[in-house]
Amino acid sequence: MNKLKISQPYILPNKNIKLQNRTVLAAMTNKQSYDNGIISDDEIKWLFERAKGGFGIITTAATNVSKEGKAWNGEFGVYDNSHIPNLIKLTSTIHKTQSLIIAQLFHGGLKSPQKITGSIPISPSKLKCNESFTGKSKEASEKDIKKVIDDFTASAIRCYKSGFDGIELHGAHGYLISQFLGKITNKRKDHWGGDLGGRAKLLIKIYKSIRKNVPEKFIIGVRISPEIENIGIYLNDSIKLVDILRKLSVDFIHLSCWDVFYKIKSNKNNQRTLTQIIKESYENLPTIISTGNIWSSLDANNLLKQGADLVGVGRVAIRYPNWANNISDLNYNPNRPPYTVNELKKAKLNNTFISYMKNWNNFVKYDYQK
Repeated sequence: MNKLKISQPYILPNKNIKLQNRTVLAAMTNKQSYDNGIISDDEIKWLFERAKGGFGIITTAATNVSKEGKAWNGEFGVYDNSHIPNLIKLTSTIHKTQSLIIAQLFHGGLKSPQKITGSIPISPSKLKCNESFTGKSKEASEKDIKKVIDDFTASAIRCYKSGFDGIELHGAHGYLISQFLGKITNKRKDHWGGDLGGRAKLLIKIYKSIRKNVPEKFIIGVRISPEIENIGIYLNDSIKLVDILRKLSVDFIHLSCWDVFYKIKSNKNNQRTLTQIIKESYENLPTIISTGNIWSSLDANNLLKQGADLVGVGRVAIRYPNWANNISDLNYNPNRPPYTVNELKKAKLNNTFISYMKNWNNFVKYDYQK
């Protein structure tokens, strides 16, 4: 019997690298590592359990490229050479399986609390900022921007030296790169602002600098949120950004959709999903990963029918590390939350991660819930 498409191998076209299937563990905050940025054994175990579970690509949680870019406690870093030994431990552990391991690099910008970093958060423009002691962020200077580019580059080089197969630049979810992309958060009048070309310049410069400093075989992808209206990221600009990234020859574009089945009313007679809109906008696109509200085998295969090349999941993989191995069954539809603490512990979540998940509405089952 032929395998479902989701379970079939996939070749990354720019790299001729073979994935065992079309599944991607998306980056997920888990707060399991140390305050000095060193990744913990618990976080390594969490990722390894999902690699054993058959995912084609394992993506780490967002990892900060500088001390001042840190956004939460328990976040592992790639900003210092002292991080490398445990990063090597992570990659060598994952490579015991057939999974690739990708690090998601980011800078929190406005979302980097001064109480954690000791620094006033930077952003494209001086903005209201709850994470700053003054209530305002600092507009990034030319020196600040150069440091951000250098920090991303140095971090990517550390990832290469540590054995990662590649990196994902986190341009989604309102962190620093997406703050530069947003019309509302980026009010600059210089060459780092204005039209999309100016607002995307930080992302472009980071990508080009990394590409120049790592071997060609090293994978570089970009995650974007096609729409974040409260910071001024709109679909029309995101479609144009995809074209910019396509022309840069990025290895993949990861669409963070929240719900891959939500249809955009592009006109009265035509409702399409974000994935469909992006895929139908250009020919010769890089690999497209799409993530958001995938749960069952039917969901995954429906997303592939929309045109996604790879299927990213987050929440379902928290409880079900073997999701990727089970997805070949067309009837696979694992139970939704809430889950007991014991169920989550068996899935290799430590107590800190479980406590964090209690902040998610109805994800963790309390004793009084039967």
